[in-house]
Amino acid sequence: MITSSFGAGIMLAMALVASGGSAALPQTIVGRVVGVTDGDTLTVLQSGVGGAPIERQIRLAGIDAPERHQPFGRQARQTLSGLCYGQTAQINTESVDRYGRVVGEVQCGGVSANLAMVQSGMAWAYVRYQPPAAYIQAEQKARAARIGLWSDPHPIPPWEWRRSGRAF
Repeated sequence: MITSSFGAGIMLAMALVASGGSAALPQTIVGRVVGVTDGDTLTVLQSGVGGAPIERQIRLAGIDAPERHQPFGRQARQTLSGLCYGQTAQINTESVDRYGRVVGEVQCGGVSANLAMVQSGMAWAYVRYQPPAAYIQAEQKARAARIGLWSDPHPIPPWEWRRSGRAF
């Protein structure tokens, strides 16, 4: 039986709350990438207890990619898919977000998908959540080179896009 990613995330979040936040997230999750929702969210299939597969929604930490219907949203999703889809991913977990998604650094084929998304101009370094300095430097380089979403003279950050109500 496959546990839904939403249900698994909620159960994990409830465990964290019930324990006062001390429930240990696995430090590393390893699973096959079976879906890419957008440029900063993917789904992995992980072996659970007794070998039963568990689907987990993973939010890439420290970055924010354009929303699906936002300019460059489709390209961001395709870029993340090209990096990770069908591969085994290693997720170094950091937290669980308010939607029950595991938040972490995602490695696909030995490459940081988080950093690669920023380097390719397909995501912002999400400074609200204090990303690593390498993400900020990668964004500065992508901006200067005008690659990806930086080819738009006035790209709208996804957090502003969502706030405007256009994300849905």
